[in-house]
Amino acid sequence: MSNGSQGATPGFLVWRLSMKWRVAVDRAVAPLGLTHAQYSLVASLYGMHRSGLRPSQRRLADHTGLEALYVSKLARGLESAGLLERIRDPDDPRAVQLTLTARGREVTEQAIDVVQGLLRQLLAPLGGLDSPRAREFTRDLGALLDAPLDPFGTTDHETEQS
Repeated sequence: MSNGSQGATPGFLVWRLSMKWRVAVDRAVAPLGLTHAQYSLVASLYGMHRSGLRPSQRRLADHTGLEALYVSKLARGLESAGLLERIRDPDDPRAVQLTLTARGREVTEQAIDVVQGLLRQLLAPLGGLDSPRAREFTRDLGALLDAPLDPFGTTDHETEQS
């Protein structure tokens, strides 16, 4: 642990790691014309398409954890850049489905390769991407993401577990 991390709270470390990751991804995908937020959107969309899904903006917002309004703004910008198309859902005229263009798939594949390289660098101290420590770290992160947070402190977590 670095000297600046000695005695730090878990919340501070999570925040610092998330900031380190965001800045690194921003810098890495900038030559491809993307920001970290745009990358998160197109990479998630790419993965969902590969799984046979054609998500709406709302579903993509839920998947990425980004606000729906922000996803809409990002999608409009990516559409203007020729990386994705926004199409009205034939089953729900209020919903907009997103799909990558051919150029969008190409840029996204390049960005995924770049970010995977960053991920390998990040996880090297844990033994690499496929190491038992990295898998455990991934499970721990998933558990933390699944834990409910109540910013107003109205949930009594002690009584929930009884």
